[in-house]
Amino acid sequence: MAYAHLHLHTHYSLLDGANKVPELMSKVAAMDMPAAAITDHGNMFGMVDFYRGAEAAGIKPVLGCEVYVAPGSRKERGRAVSSDYERAGNNHLILLAADETGYRNLSRMVTQSYRDGFYYKPRIDKELLREFNQGLICLSGCLSGEVATAVTAGRTDVARRAIEEYRELFGDRYYLEIQDNRMAKQRTVNKYLAEVSPEMGIPLVATND
Repeated sequence: MAYAHLHLHTHYSLLDGANKVPELMSKVAAMDMPAAAITDHGNMFGMVDFYRGAEAAGIKPVLGCEVYVAPGSRKERGRAVSSDYERAGNNHLILLAADETGYRNLSRMVTQSYRDGFYYKPRIDKELLREFNQGLICLSGCLSGEVATAVTAGRTDVARRAIEEYRELFGDRYYLEIQDNRMAKQRTVNKYLAEVSPEMGIPLVATND
């Protein structure tokens, strides 16, 4: 079975990704991967380079973004970190365009994250996700995702509510994301997601941040 990276950062993710597109595509092609996604942090700056590079290498490009989701409204300004667990920090979320509508909606949300959601990071919120989720596939994210953060904090009740909310938003376009990064917290998250996946009828997807 072929593996395709659906959570992947390029050098357009400043201080986080080191993959330059030409070298990346050469490696993906050499490993016989049929497709690869671009999910840079909070931006879509690398889309054109990535799309052209993938097409040239005969690889299906999946255009996406790892967005920052504000714990409340994207327009709120306050402390970057709160003492209230459920209001602390921004949550990471993977959005992948399934079609042209999804690409346009992703572009709208990322643009809005800079226009009126920027506070330390360009942020979207649940309001934008409700309005512009059509054509988008959603993955629950890394250890900084809303679900994983709740699990590692011992708040599986909060994690379950978050899963239910995202399933309501995305329907069968929502997936629970597991990773094999050898981290203890990740093992805890993976175990929880593997248990709730069949129970809630939400598929797992394997990624590598």
